[in-house]
Amino acid sequence: MVAIAIAFTFSLSPLTLQAQEGTLIDGVAAIVGKNIVKYSDIERSLAQMRMHSTVTDAHASRCAILENLILTQLLVHKGEVDSVEVSEEQVKQYLDYYLSSDLQQYGSKEALREATGFSYDELKEQYDRMIRVNLLGRSVEYQITEDVKVTPAEVTKFFNDLPADSLPMMPEKYEISEIVIQPVISEAERDRVRTQLAELRERVIKGESFSMLATLYSQDPGSARKGGELGFFPRGRMVAEFESAAFALKPGEVSPIIETQFGFHIIQLIERRGNTVNARHILISPKVSTEDMLRARMTLDSLAVQIRDGKISFEDAARQYSTVDNAKQGGTVTNSTDGSNRFDAETLKQNYFAVGIPGMDVGEISPATSFKNEDNRDAYRIVRLNRKYPAHKANLVDDYDNIYNAALVTAKQKHMQEWARKQAKSTYIRLADEFKDCIFENLAF
Repeated sequence: MVAIAIAFTFSLSPLTLQAQEGTLIDGVAAIVGKNIVKYSDIERSLAQMRMHSTVTDAHASRCAILENLILTQLLVHKGEVDSVEVSEEQVKQYLDYYLSSDLQQYGSKEALREATGFSYDELKEQYDRMIRVNLLGRSVEYQITEDVKVTPAEVTKFFNDLPADSLPMMPEKYEISEIVIQPVISEAERDRVRTQLAELRERVIKGESFSMLATLYSQDPGSARKGGELGFFPRGRMVAEFESAAFALKPGEVSPIIETQFGFHIIQLIERRGNTVNARHILISPKVSTEDMLRARMTLDSLAVQIRDGKISFEDAARQYSTVDNAKQGGTVTNSTDGSNRFDAETLKQNYFAVGIPGMDVGEISPATSFKNEDNRDAYRIVRLNRKYPAHKANLVDDYDNIYNAALVTAKQKHMQEWARKQAKSTYIRLADEFKDCIFENLAF
């Protein structure tokens, strides 16, 4: 089954491919309704294909790419006929992101033109067209497939029709719960940080180098080694408080002290280009006191003993003492990637390395372990291993959610394939001569 895919992807920069491919020969490869597919679109996708795999038959690959591009234009054509609207805010966000990334990579509009052969305005026009096609196509594809469902019987049939030797091995997985205590930072510590930043700001105002002070004092390791410089970014990339302050500055101006979830900042605007800015900052994060951290650890160790002795359940302890959102669910940890409660060892290694969950027994509770949360704040937690699922070949009992999702994707692909064949027969499509011998899998016209 061939997936119906949107031809242009937001992860691909066309000017990078331009540089790899050299000068692209442009022209009309196909007409779909009132829209066209350009030769350059095909060559751009072919270059991407070559980046990831060996292309043995360039013409066959171009035919496959052209089919995908025609399918995309069929979606666009339907979107235009049905007056489907594209979010201008989304277009702007993607446009700002790509243009700022390119300027950051090449340093200036002149260098950008020299490297790609396109002016800044020409690239902006290309990106705008590609982004609108992508967003419109995705919106129409969603509308076409949103009502596609699969029943339990269809999931079972889908699984039973899979060849036995193609069933994947499912890695060992784990279900866990946690109780987290994140000590509150004292107001005295917050005042200390504000005072330190106020002194650094005053030193900058009096003529000292912001870059040097950022290198010496900023606690953002990613930017500190670059003198606090963040590079060009559009609106929507940074947290709201930081973004508002940065975009309100004039070049060279230093912001007041700004508080975000990561700590306290002062910001200096370096340059503004269109809807993007380049800024440097100094971040200092207030710290939890040693005494408060010790108190959190002792509380959790005491709770672990009470839970083991049966004096309180893990779930009740989580509801009463945990300071994170999953406390209401008794501490059950949800996998954000798929919405399930199961984690593989690699994911646990990334987020719970110090706990050593794969080596624990089911029902075992870990000692209190320190960690930094997503806001880089210090906290302690205890973790219980609720259940362990051994590595195994996929089956309907243990892996129903995975099999259901695979069956649903396949059903949507089939639905899209049928739609595309019907749409192609009722839409004006004309190919350039060199593509008239292409054999298309999903199109008949």
